[in-house]
Amino acid sequence: MSLFKSASIVSLLTLASRITGLVRELLIAATFGASAVTDAFNVAFRIPNLLRRLFAEGAFSQAFVPVLAATRQQQGDAATRALIDHVATVLTAALLLTCVLGVVGAPLLVWAMASGLRQTPGGFETAVALTRWMFPYIGFMSLVALSAGILNTWRRYAVPAATPVLLNVAMIAAAAWGAPALARLGVEPIYALAGGVMLGGVLQLAVQAPALARVGALPRLRLTVAGVRAGWRHPGTQRILALMGPAVLGVSVAQLSLLINTQIASHLSPGSVSWLTYADRLMEFPTALLGVALGVVLLPQLAAAQAAGDEARYSQLLDWGLRWVVLLAVPSALALLTFATPLVAVLYHYGAFTAADVRQTALALMGYGVGLLGLIGVKVLAPGFYARQDIRTPVRIAIVVLGFTQVMNALLVPHLAHAGLALAIGLGALLNAGWLLVGLRRRGAYAPQPGWWRFARQVVLAAAVMTAWLLAWALGLDWVGMERPLRVAALAGAALGAILLYFGTLYAAGLPLRQFVRK
Repeated sequence: MSLFKSASIVSLLTLASRITGLVRELLIAATFGASAVTDAFNVAFRIPNLLRRLFAEGAFSQAFVPVLAATRQQQGDAATRALIDHVATVLTAALLLTCVLGVVGAPLLVWAMASGLRQTPGGFETAVALTRWMFPYIGFMSLVALSAGILNTWRRYAVPAATPVLLNVAMIAAAAWGAPALARLGVEPIYALAGGVMLGGVLQLAVQAPALARVGALPRLRLTVAGVRAGWRHPGTQRILALMGPAVLGVSVAQLSLLINTQIASHLSPGSVSWLTYADRLMEFPTALLGVALGVVLLPQLAAAQAAGDEARYSQLLDWGLRWVVLLAVPSALALLTFATPLVAVLYHYGAFTAADVRQTALALMGYGVGLLGLIGVKVLAPGFYARQDIRTPVRIAIVVLGFTQVMNALLVPHLAHAGLALAIGLGALLNAGWLLVGLRRRGAYAPQPGWWRFARQVVLAAAVMTAWLLAWALGLDWVGMERPLRVAALAGAALGAILLYFGTLYAAGLPLRQFVRK
């Protein structure tokens, strides 16, 4: 399967995930609005998600996939399956202990994440209770990340990409039917969402087993003292753990930035955490559809090229990924900057979500839009280091970027409040991506293919035409005051016109779009 087809499959299934996720957020926003209760849920949900990004999709995946791909390339499938069994055994044992500690230590975790919730009566206590219900979600998702790494290495991308849909469906059901049921029983309805999260975790893990069995890579767990000890001592496990050390530090830096932002937002006006969360959901659409899809497909391919010593293919893979980033991230960023209010109004302005919530969420979305090119670019550039089993360099860069982001917070938050937090993240992402690019160039790992300057001029021209079109629509209509059917129709017309203008201008400027699908 070509890289384009693989990335397209991941992107389309990720789109399904993001659409169901958006439906989930719309339903939650309409049902609960932006309040102290939703802040408590968002904080509680961020705790297992933070750890998931830290140990599952973050440090573990960064270390596991390159070692797994190199083992398969150099030693064959039998050695690879033995590695899978040992790693799965050690991971499962570690997760059981982590979940117990997380449930017991929930009050400390909530305090560290958002001590400002104590400003609202019952807010802190609600967040603690929700954290205890949802913390085991980290266990399910860590095992899902293990499965995804295996399946992606075998170039089976569909199941890992489609899996998040199950969480969204479970949470939609919880908000639509579970919350009213709890309300009738006199129980705070927000607790239904915690049940939805746990059900989603169970479903996501359950669908991995048949896919793993089909490729003959279903892990065989040995949860005995001897089994865990054997798994721990396996050379592949030790190599993954050695790589995870700097990887944990690197991902910790990113998550520390999120923790600091949540802590700051919890001390701003009520609803700030939720406004940032809703904006983040919209920002994740282009980030996931392009950045995550490319990263998922490129990492095992880059690792295999590195293991085979094929430096030319390694560079060509990176070049292909970066051209896709520029082609789609530039117009997406400009759309978030110029069309934020229409997007938020159409998608969120219902029920308890007020016009003031629209304005505040749109400001945060614009802040993220400034750095969207960097946020997506990092998803392609960082795997360029991970595939070479060089995790220390991205870590050092991330530490400096964290300091830069906090300086930006100090400068921006007093003037822009929660929107300053989003803008600081965006500026930090641009710095991060630029630094990674320079690092790959200096190491000789990446040499740009011919034609970049002409390509950049074509993209800038097309993006300018598209931006003028979106500005005319954004400023010419009262998006907050319009009736719902008119808002939806206007958004559809503006978006369709923007897409046609962008790609039509690229075609007229002579960009051969077929070159992007032939890789």
